[in-house]
Amino acid sequence: MLDKLEAINKKYLEIQEKIQDPEIVNDMKNYVKLNKEYKDLEPVIEAYHKYKDVVSNIENAKQVLETEKDEDFREMAKEELNELAVEKEKMEDEIRIMLIPKDPTDDKNAIFEIRAGTGGDEASIFAGDLYRMYTKYFEKRGWKVELVDYTAGTAGGYKEIVVNVSGKDGVYGQMKYESGVHRVQRVPQTETQGRVHTSAASVVVLPEAEEFDVDLKMSDIRKDIFCASGPGGQSVNTTYSAIRLTHIPTGIVVSCQDQKSQVKNLEKAMTVLRTRLFEREYSKYLDGIAAKRKTMVSTGDRSAKIRTYNYPQSRITDHRINFTAYNLPVFMDGDIQEILDALQLAENAERLKESIE
Repeated sequence: MLDKLEAINKKYLEIQEKIQDPEIVNDMKNYVKLNKEYKDLEPVIEAYHKYKDVVSNIENAKQVLETEKDEDFREMAKEELNELAVEKEKMEDEIRIMLIPKDPTDDKNAIFEIRAGTGGDEASIFAGDLYRMYTKYFEKRGWKVELVDYTAGTAGGYKEIVVNVSGKDGVYGQMKYESGVHRVQRVPQTETQGRVHTSAASVVVLPEAEEFDVDLKMSDIRKDIFCASGPGGQSVNTTYSAIRLTHIPTGIVVSCQDQKSQVKNLEKAMTVLRTRLFEREYSKYLDGIAAKRKTMVSTGDRSAKIRTYNYPQSRITDHRINFTAYNLPVFMDGDIQEILDALQLAENAERLKESIE
C-alpha cells in the first residue's frame, strides 16, 4: 500500500507544480480540472503521511525488540507494536475506501425532477409529498433550492416539478440514489370505500452541468418567450418572462417560468439544457456502473421500482438493499439520512469489491 500511496503523492506534487504554471492558469478549462483533482487528492495525501509515520514507528519498535536487552523497554516496545498494528490495519481499511475512484460527478450540484406516474390525482398528490420530503431534507443540509419549472396537479401536488439544488458538500453524490420509481400504498383522499390504492411517482436526479462540461452554441438554440402560468400574482401572469429553449440538433426542450425576470429564467433554462446535454454522455457511464451496482438505476431504466411507502403499516422499504424501517411519518418529514447512508455504504462495498476484482 505504501508504494501505491507514494505514487499518488508523486502525482499530487506534479499537479501542484502544474497549477502554478502561468500557461495552465490561462487555460481555464484545464486549470479547473487540475485544481479539482488536486483538492480531491488532499485527504489521501494527509492519510499517506499519517500512515507513513505509523509504518516508520512499527519499524522502530521492531528494532527496539531486536536490540534492546532491558526488559522494561522491551515490554513498552511490545505494547506500542500491538497498538500500532491495530492502528495500521484500521488506516489501511480507511485508505482502501479513499483509493476507490470517485464517480466524476459526485461533487456537483443537482437538477432534481419529480413526476407523477400511474394513479391519477393521487399520484400527483404523492409527487407533492415527495417534493415536501426532499425540500425538508435540503433545508436540514443547508442546501439552496431554486424552482425551475412545475405543472400543478388538478387535486393538489404536482404533475411534475423541477428544482435546482446546490450546496457545498456534493449534492449529487448524496442524492443520486433517489433516481427511480417511488411507489405509495395508502387510502387516497378521494377514496370513499377506505380501500388502499397503489400509485407511483418517478424521481430523476441529474448532475448539474457547468459551462466547462458542455460546448453549447447559442446558434443551435431556438428561444421562445411566453406568459408564465400558475400562482405568482398579476405581474407574473401578464409579463412575457417565461422561457422555452429548444436545442435544434437534439430536439431537447426545456422551460423555466419561476422568475419574474426573463434574464433569470433564461439563466436557469440554460443550466437545465446544459445538464440534459451532459446527461446524454453521462448516461453511457451511468448505464455501465448500474449493471454492476444495485444501488444505482441507469438512465435508460427509470421505470425501476426502488422504494415503497406503505402508509397503513407506516413502513418504508428500499428494494435495492432490502432496507426496511417503520417510521414513515418521520421519514416523510425529511428524516431520510439513514437510508442515504445505508445506500452509500452498500455502494462503497460494491465499489471496493470491483477494485479488488
